Amino acid sequence: MNDGMVAIMLGVSILIGLLGLIAFIWGLRSGQFDDEKKFTHGLLIDDVDELNDAYKNDLKKEKNENL
Repeated sequence: MNDGMVAIMLGVSILIGLLGLIAFIWGLRSGQFDDEKKFTHGLLIDDVDELNDAYKNDLKKEKNENL
């Protein structure tokens, strides 16, 4: 390969890496990774009916807390 092709490949890879880093930092700042209970609750609930019941219970808790 010639030096020009290596320079282009290096530049493109750095650009893609920077875009990924910017997207990750944006996700951190906007709260995309703040749901720490999501995975632990997902392990406890196996069935769709159980998931719907858990969602309804969460809505009831939020409603009672707001009263």
